[in-house]
Amino acid sequence: MTPRPTAQLRRRVGRGLQRVQACPLLLLTPKKMASPQTFTLLCGLLAATLAGATLSPAAVLSLSPEVIEEKLTQKLEDHDAVDILRRLPLLRTMQTKPARGILGSVVNFILKYIIWLKVTSAYVLQLQIQPSADSQELVVKVPLDMVAGFNTPLVKSIVEMHMETDTQAIIQVQTSERGPSLVLSNCSNSQAGLRISLLRRFSFLVNSLADKVMSVLVPTLPTLVRSQLCPVIKAAFEDMREDLLRLVRVPLYLGSDHLEFDLLSPAIKDNAIQLNLWAKSLDSQGEVTKWFNESAVPLTMPTPDGEPFSLTVRQDVVKAAVAALDPPEALMVLLDYVLPELARRLKSSIKVISEQVADQLGPTQIVRIMTLETPELLLDQGMAKVAQLIVLEMFATSEVHRPFFTLGIEASSEAQFYTKGDRLMLNLNKISANRIHLMNSGIGLFNPELLKDITAEILTSALLPNENGKLRSGIPVPMVKALGFEAVSCSLTNDALVVTPAYS
Repeated sequence: MTPRPTAQLRRRVGRGLQRVQACPLLLLTPKKMASPQTFTLLCGLLAATLAGATLSPAAVLSLSPEVIEEKLTQKLEDHDAVDILRRLPLLRTMQTKPARGILGSVVNFILKYIIWLKVTSAYVLQLQIQPSADSQELVVKVPLDMVAGFNTPLVKSIVEMHMETDTQAIIQVQTSERGPSLVLSNCSNSQAGLRISLLRRFSFLVNSLADKVMSVLVPTLPTLVRSQLCPVIKAAFEDMREDLLRLVRVPLYLGSDHLEFDLLSPAIKDNAIQLNLWAKSLDSQGEVTKWFNESAVPLTMPTPDGEPFSLTVRQDVVKAAVAALDPPEALMVLLDYVLPELARRLKSSIKVISEQVADQLGPTQIVRIMTLETPELLLDQGMAKVAQLIVLEMFATSEVHRPFFTLGIEASSEAQFYTKGDRLMLNLNKISANRIHLMNSGIGLFNPELLKDITAEILTSALLPNENGKLRSGIPVPMVKALGFEAVSCSLTNDALVVTPAYS
């Protein structure tokens, strides 16, 4: 009779299972139960190791100040920033909020002689975006150029004043309950950057009145611009941010499958906005086949060299894209009809093994080629290779059902990335049979190395064109045109593919 476990033993096992759940890489063995101190130490070491590891996002989109300036300028136009400036209520502000003391007396004096006062023209000049002193924020400067005029019974002409001022804000990363996000804050407009001058001189009396108007506008205009324009700048920035998120979420269609990216976290590096992305691959039914989150897989970022944007994609994500375009397949080749010269040379190679077997090869001899797995993309020193596991079966004629022999081939090809418009293209060059194994033989044992060269040539002539045909559709990069460019160029690092704009 098997003894029942004691309550003390059950509690000990229960505590052990809880520790395994808390630290799943640890295993309990039936021979010896680890002590609580051992569990605590090992879990602590594991946590420390993971915490110290540098985790890389699946991809990184870096946007230069020029791109941000262009996108934010467009959004300011969409939000009618210029019209907001033209409708600044200069006169009403002076009427409803009169100052006290000497300034109040000046305002009251002005109001007696002013019929109307308004902005007659306004422009938002070239935005300027520069890194802050600690390079953790971006300083956005919005230069404004306006002309304001007032009408007075003292002169028939409109008295015009040229007004120049700068509105400034900060782009920074703020963390909330929903995670880190890019925000625009500290929008301000100060007297320090305000310049007001008369466009045309009049009589002494009119000039004196204009000087008084300008002296009142110096403290009034910055507050007015800040209250009217800063909400518009903030709304324009939020729209731009949402547009950037939408463009990174556009699917990359890869045959019947596709890749999707989304924001993992934003960052500000030097003078660029950096969007760290995660990714997922989906099949034709929309089911997720693989997630690409932060990983210990390295990601080498390119050195900034003034490019408007760069998209750096981690090696395993690129590999998934290539695999989606080139899934495993099987093809049958009638050698005598399709590749007669190779059929003749194969027969000669088999004669070395057995003349009797070679004589059995008929005009309908068939080679069946099967790729067992998706291609394995390897990046090294800026070069790309694709490794594949291939099975090749040799049938004497189209009527037989059992192959003469079956070979397992560890093959590789040089891979060349290039671009066509806004698409990434990949072409595989000559296939090399690195290792060849005899998996099955109906003609007796033989050294498969005798068929290594001819096998590589058959794969290059039959399999390679078929694979390159599947890769011909390329990998679309829809964000390129969304960022205002027509074409891209690409380069390789030791562990990533880097996409940048191409210039004609």
